[in-house]
Amino acid sequence: MIGGGQLARMTCPAAIALDVGFRILADSADDSAAQVWAATQLGDYRSMDDLAAFANGCDVLTFDHEHVPDEHLRALERAGVLVRPGPAALRFTQDKLAMRDRLTALGIPCPRYAPVKDVAGVQKFAAGRWPVVLKAVSGGYDGKGVWVCESPAEVAEVFSHGLALLAEEHVGFERELAVLAARSPYKQGAVYPVVQTIQVDGICREVIAPAPGLSPGRAAQGQALALRIAAELDVTGLLAVELFETADGLLVNELAMRPHNCGHWTIDGARTSQFEQHLRAVLDLPLGSPAMSAPVTVMANVLGGDGGDVYDRYIHVMAADPGVKVHMYGKAPRPGRKIGHVTVCGEDPESLRDRARRAASYLRWGTEDGE
Repeated sequence: MIGGGQLARMTCPAAIALDVGFRILADSADDSAAQVWAATQLGDYRSMDDLAAFANGCDVLTFDHEHVPDEHLRALERAGVLVRPGPAALRFTQDKLAMRDRLTALGIPCPRYAPVKDVAGVQKFAAGRWPVVLKAVSGGYDGKGVWVCESPAEVAEVFSHGLALLAEEHVGFERELAVLAARSPYKQGAVYPVVQTIQVDGICREVIAPAPGLSPGRAAQGQALALRIAAELDVTGLLAVELFETADGLLVNELAMRPHNCGHWTIDGARTSQFEQHLRAVLDLPLGSPAMSAPVTVMANVLGGDGGDVYDRYIHVMAADPGVKVHMYGKAPRPGRKIGHVTVCGEDPESLRDRARRAASYLRWGTEDGE
């Protein structure tokens, strides 16, 4: 796995259970996965030499992020390395304009969009309807590379960064949903329940599985959409599809081809975690059951907070609610940074949300009634 972040770290237990030889290419010994995994090699994912050295002896290369240069991935494929998902598929997560063009050509509903090169182009796209969403064509994640602009002056500030941009309509959605699908080279597919995600400032704060009150028809539509996109883009491994639910139906917002924050709940709440499923898929093993192991699971991300010792707060969290599962990433806390998550399984979504929020709040702020 190229990348040593928390996604790689959470893949390690799945590799242990399957007895899969698992190696990680990390930038630094301080990376989340490098702290816990002996078979870690240090190197730069932007260096072809480092990638080639890492690939030597690997049966399959996969990823915990989308940032490996496309030309390097294609060179590895030409050298006979199995890259899963392949660069032809990964392009649609590395280039948002290519993704929008491809999905639109397939007739898959997306927000209205257009490439833009200057403020005048954005004004023409807006046609007097503000705000307008600007997105970096490449490199954005967790709200970075996305700007909601209320005026031409704000647009001009975004253009000052010198990035390639596209403009999108500001969608008046009812809520945000996500669905995770897996696909193997054997063309087997598996899809998890559609979940609701709660986003604040572009960062996922909570995930509720399954999405409360979602009609069976719309849930089936979301699952079918994820499986179709995975097949059309020839994805191997996991595909996360982030959706807007609107009065008129579902719109595709973003794609990711790797384990994803919307699927962390599966560690405790599904028969097969997303991390095991990804390994099964890229190794062309039969896929595991995506069925839920409890009626409802809620996950809340733990963000860096007041700078206190998070680990000293375990005693309160675990004693107050023994049903809470805590997962930390070994990352130094700083305000707003994802440093872990908690999950709670049960039956009532609102009571589970309250329990998860209280635990995440205490780990962040030292009080259950924090933000």
